[in-house]
Amino acid sequence: MQLKGSIKLINETEVISEKFKKRSFVIVTDEEKYPQEIQIETTQDNVSILDKFAEGEMVTVSINIRGRMWTSPKDGLDKYFNTIQAWRIESDSAPVTEAAGSKEGDLPF
Repeated sequence: MQLKGSIKLINETEVISEKFKKRSFVIVTDEEKYPQEIQIETTQDNVSILDKFAEGEMVTVSINIRGRMWTSPKDGLDKYFNTIQAWRIESDSAPVTEAAGSKEGDLPF
């Protein structure tokens, strides 16, 4: 599954334990009538894929949706949680190129 939008926020990497780390970011979708702000996370080796992106950049994010059940020790009630995990991020921004005809060393006059 993929989501498209602009990066609103990139958080720092959180080290949860010696064996687990995660990093979250927020994108604002641009394909719906009403744009949504969606928090997505990366884990383990994928936390570094965010290093080459900046806030405001348009991206396509490949995601997996994960779900899990948790039973409360107080009352024994089951609760369900969802996580959106990114495994690939691609830039949708056009690459910056030199203006046609400009050459290094050309004088502006």
